Amino acid sequence: MPSKHPASPKPASPIVSSAHLVSADSAEMSEFEFGLIVAGNAFHRWIVHCMSAAGLKDLTPLDVLVLHHVTHRARDKRLADICFIMNIEDTHLVNYALKKLQGLGVVASQKNGKDVTYAATDSGRQFVQRYREIRENCLIDALKADDGLNRDIGELARLLRVLSGMYDQAARAAASL
Repeated sequence: MPSKHPASPKPASPIVSSAHLVSADSAEMSEFEFGLIVAGNAFHRWIVHCMSAAGLKDLTPLDVLVLHHVTHRARDKRLADICFIMNIEDTHLVNYALKKLQGLGVVASQKNGKDVTYAATDSGRQFVQRYREIRENCLIDALKADDGLNRDIGELARLLRVLSGMYDQAARAAASL
């Protein structure tokens, strides 16, 4: 005679990109890493398309992020400061992005003593403002559909900062092996 109780569902396997890295101690970390890969690629695709819609085409994700950071708080930035805030070790990548943005006329450099600083030009600020408007229309308006989502995003941002520190520490440990 069949049981009146339905069989309990089998636990779902973690969704990961590298099954060989799944640890018995934390399958969740492998799930997180896969989510980070997918979300990171989606974010990069989004910022490039958003900036293209704003009128600046053919930028890489790093170009877009550097322009936003150089525009941030309307303060001149040094290359080392940009790299530090963005957690980028290879200054050549950021320097290349800055040169490209200067060539497009959206970033200008200035010599201050021994330092060179970078700031957005009026044109650069206009593109960033247009990006903001498109972001509001295409992305932020979608958040209004779920009231609790902003709170969840805030908690996720906090967790990402914590995990960033853990990954940085693990990278230092791995580099010493």
